[in-house]
Amino acid sequence: MDQAEAVSELYAKAFDVERDGMFYFGKLTEELGEVSAAYLKTAGRARGADGDADGDAEAMKADRETELAELFGFLMLFARYQGVDLGAAFDKKWGAYLTPDAERST
Repeated sequence: MDQAEAVSELYAKAFDVERDGMFYFGKLTEELGEVSAAYLKTAGRARGADGDADGDAEAMKADRETELAELFGFLMLFARYQGVDLGAAFDKKWGAYLTPDAERST
């Protein structure tokens, strides 16, 4: 997480942005859109998936990895900004499904 925070600080300084909830939420939305585009390209549902120069399988895989990493980074930053321990929240929510008689809320 410290790496994500350090990169976020560099980004904020370079582009003179205030890193608040709206910034992080906006970046999450933007990155999700980019993940969607990368996935659709790989699935043959977008330009670049038809074998042209942009349709290279390795390049598309690298693009998906990059976009997922960006989404994950901004998710971690947004969670931290909101005071959420993402690991603990994940364990609480998803781990409940692994406990046979635990009361669960979905």
